Amino acid sequence: MLQQKKHEQEIVAAVKQFANSTNSNDSVVIDISMLVAATSKLPLTNLEIWERLIRWQLNTALQVPKQSNWKFWDRPKLSFPWVDLCHGDGFIREKALKNLSEAAPNSFFFALAVRRLNDWVPEIRKAACDALPLIAKTSNPEIIVDVLFITLPYWDSWGRMGDAEKQVLMQIISLEKVATSLKKRLITSTSGPMSSILAQVGRTNALDHSLIDIAESAIQPSLRAKAYRCQFEGRFVWSNGKKWLWTDKVYGEGKFIPSLEERSIPVLKPFMDNLKMATIDRSPIVRRVAGEMLIRELENLGDQAIIFAKILASDPSPSVAERGKFALKELGTSL
Repeated sequence: MLQQKKHEQEIVAAVKQFANSTNSNDSVVIDISMLVAATSKLPLTNLEIWERLIRWQLNTALQVPKQSNWKFWDRPKLSFPWVDLCHGDGFIREKALKNLSEAAPNSFFFALAVRRLNDWVPEIRKAACDALPLIAKTSNPEIIVDVLFITLPYWDSWGRMGDAEKQVLMQIISLEKVATSLKKRLITSTSGPMSSILAQVGRTNALDHSLIDIAESAIQPSLRAKAYRCQFEGRFVWSNGKKWLWTDKVYGEGKFIPSLEERSIPVLKPFMDNLKMATIDRSPIVRRVAGEMLIRELENLGDQAIIFAKILASDPSPSVAERGKFALKELGTSL
């Protein structure tokens, strides 16, 4: 709570400085340094709160007194498109997006541009689709990945964001610099919904050839398990929102279930090699996947099936050992 209060104070001070530079008759350049510094410290959660705060403070700070009648000319009003993304006027938000093509100053402002993909005005969503690929090409990939990590796991809850808007983010992910940075962040992240992020990234082929590295090197066991599963099955599966399933139309009863989609991918490593690595993985989460795949392919593995089944049946994890013992039973042998 104290940290949020500190952030609020910094934002208010930064907005006032920004407004002073736009209102000053002597100013020819907008001073955005303090605003960029303040927003760089903000967590990328609760973006709506920060956006609303900036909009409110701007509305207050940019109200300047009426000019005297003796003034011979009106000084052109200075603007900063990145800040205009917060504006309450849809025409100004749309104009800001059409004027943006330079690199994003920080993760916060890039997140504001991405949020316009879910704007309630269709024309603004279209302008965001046009602007974001241009912005991404010149932006620091770490900034882009910051925003992807807080967008991809939750974008199904963005009610106005459609397939066209999602495809824009897939286009950005396909940029080589972004894919490289994304792979590194996935592998090194110790917390967060990494497997969900990888699943959504699977809509494009940006990381198809990185699955082996992710499976063998990622810190999070669930992410390694997801990468192995993709290689074993030769496909990516991801959630695409929810769909309604009737359970009893007579009584009007039903429920929402996940709507799943999939895409086939090239398998870059032989099944047996992946099975060997997954079987000796340090996490039972991954070894359970190995057991599941062993059972699925028992008839196709020949004598190797017994070797892997015995390894898994001796596993210290009960859930892994159970799979190994089941495989041995199916093979008609025992430890």
